[in-house]
Amino acid sequence: MRILLSNDDGYFAPGLEALARALGEVGDVTVVAPEADRSGASNSLTLDRPLILRRARNGFYYVNGTPSDCVHLAVTGMLDHLPDIVVSGINDGANMGDDTIYSGTVAAATEGYLLGVPAIAMSMTRKGSAHYDTAARIACDLVRRLTERPFAAPVLLNVNVPDLSTEELKGIQITRLGRRHKAEPVVRTINPRNETVYWVGAAGAAQDAGDGTDFHATANGFASITPLQIDLTHVAQMGQVRDWLGA
Repeated sequence: MRILLSNDDGYFAPGLEALARALGEVGDVTVVAPEADRSGASNSLTLDRPLILRRARNGFYYVNGTPSDCVHLAVTGMLDHLPDIVVSGINDGANMGDDTIYSGTVAAATEGYLLGVPAIAMSMTRKGSAHYDTAARIACDLVRRLTERPFAAPVLLNVNVPDLSTEELKGIQITRLGRRHKAEPVVRTINPRNETVYWVGAAGAAQDAGDGTDFHATANGFASITPLQIDLTHVAQMGQVRDWLGA
């Protein structure tokens, strides 16, 4: 099993180290991650400058780009072989509901999926989690399952794990994405140079968090697994738009 591992928190992140250590017992792991924290980078590729690939003392490779850059570079130019799976994470914080649109963690996995490779995005639901090992074990189990029982076509799984020990975790639920309320307003302040600056506000609280959602599962002690797709077509509105245009 050839595993490509990436993240959006940077090659020095504890979640990445925990995941690499655990997956090293499952297969041959290659780590290609951003050189700095690129949380919120979404599915962006760097097109205005060249990318530089370097190797850290621990053997991890890192790139001066986005999570998508890392996976794209690795799959299309760096590696001599196509990986069997791409795993991204373990992210320091949740990627549920609307978060998946902005998430660099999900983006790294998505890039693998778009390049024809099965992919998994792993996240802890609380920042500063103490139980990365729980999520790492789930990742190992999912990778083994994909090896033994592969899907007919590439799959993209978004996994969120509450900060619980393996013994405390109640299990795993297959979920849909929930929804959040509108994000908090930007925070306006003055910097030391007397310039007005703005910080992006906090994400909104969960709005659609009922039974069956990723929010509900993790709040009740379960890890959530949500299969994702990339087709953004709003099929139900196609007829409405056609009528609106008089076409």
